[in-house]
Amino acid sequence: MHDDVEKVLIDEDVIEKRLDVLAECILEEFCGRKFVVVVILKGALVFTADLLRRMPIPLEIECINVASYHGATESSGQVDFLDAKLPPVGGRSVLLIDDILDTGRTLAAVGQKLREQGAEMIKSCVLLCKDKERAAEVEADHVGFHIGDEFVVGYGLDFRGLYRNLPFVGVLKEKIIRNPP
Repeated sequence: MHDDVEKVLIDEDVIEKRLDVLAECILEEFCGRKFVVVVILKGALVFTADLLRRMPIPLEIECINVASYHGATESSGQVDFLDAKLPPVGGRSVLLIDDILDTGRTLAAVGQKLREQGAEMIKSCVLLCKDKERAAEVEADHVGFHIGDEFVVGYGLDFRGLYRNLPFVGVLKEKIIRNPP
């Protein structure tokens, strides 16, 4: 699996240190206020688990399953909500966590749905933010790392369902993308 990676963009040690800072910033932002964490599956699962273990407070965690890449290396342009029911967020403060801010469509669509459900306040956190023009006008409140506009895997991010379990963020070799395992 590691042989399929062309280069490591962000190694495990750097991610670990950045998570400490992110957790502290998020706790300061919510200033002792109770909040519910809404995780966008599946990509944000690894990032969220490691991030939340750094927050020594009682947390309620909800998940929402959406899809926009559908196995490709670029967004399909459509955000599909795969769950019939949304998490109960009415009157509550929400920390919305996603793996990557790319086109902005996913974060914007999920944020809109949570607002429609009556969320009092929504703050967002992403592991990665691509430095590029977005299809939707949205920015994350908390960003782990800014990266260029390249397709990445690892630390929760996948290619056709694989590579999520890499302990780093990396770029696959072109031959793997052309001829997937």
